[in-house]
Amino acid sequence: MTAQRNSLFGGQRPLVVVRGAGDLATGTIVRLRSCGFAVAALEVEAPAAIRRTVSLSEAVYDGKAVVEGVEARLAPDLATARRLLAQGMVPILVDPGCRLVGELEPFALVDAILAKRNLGTRAGMALIVVALGPGFEAPADAGAVVETNRGHDLGRVIFEGRAARDTGIPGSIGGKTHERVVHAATGGRAITLREIGDSVRAGEPILAIEGSGGSTEIASPLDGIIRGLIRPGFELEPGLKIADIDPRGERQHCFSISDKSRAIAGGVLEAILSLSEKRRTWG
Repeated sequence: MTAQRNSLFGGQRPLVVVRGAGDLATGTIVRLRSCGFAVAALEVEAPAAIRRTVSLSEAVYDGKAVVEGVEARLAPDLATARRLLAQGMVPILVDPGCRLVGELEPFALVDAILAKRNLGTRAGMALIVVALGPGFEAPADAGAVVETNRGHDLGRVIFEGRAARDTGIPGSIGGKTHERVVHAATGGRAITLREIGDSVRAGEPILAIEGSGGSTEIASPLDGIIRGLIRPGFELEPGLKIADIDPRGERQHCFSISDKSRAIAGGVLEAILSLSEKRRTWG
């Protein structure tokens, strides 16, 4: 691991640890893997990704996940993680507190949790630290922050300052913003009635929430394709995002990394290379 920490172009693939493996984090992981980096990801015990078909975090449940040719596997320990890295895979470690970073000794750490707040990432946790979205300030919390808000600055690398504040309004897709995203009205267990990729009409049931007071059906808010849907059996809390309806109706979009994710991934790659070059130049 020492060679990975000290030189971007050493004999070993430099290791990047990514906090999170949801759909936006997965875009970054896939981009970094395609550019020659070794990548490991840290996840929570029960990831709540709804774009599950493009989220490597599904490996936490299924043991394995593949997105656009990149394979991730759940690693129960560091020895397994290192073996998977040597085999060219992405190990997913359940480590929400980021306790294993010191032992992994990564060249770079990327906070891709997208929690809209800092959950413990600090400058100095790796040679290079990059954070996505609001909740971080560069260079105090990370060497660079990448803008995640849709619009003119999406994917922009910020070396001094913060990303735009969270607006609370989902990005516009097919002219729809908050209308396309479904949140749990009550707590309970998710019972999915449809699948990601299914066409739906406004008012059609897509899942049910089974709670102490019985079962409540949740309908699609508009016509379109189910782009994201919470995992069956997931224990929901009120307000949790549970579904995403894409009004464009393009089924293939449900199974490929999004334009937003690719833009953010490009920003992460730029940030890592730029910070690496600055460190090499400045010593």
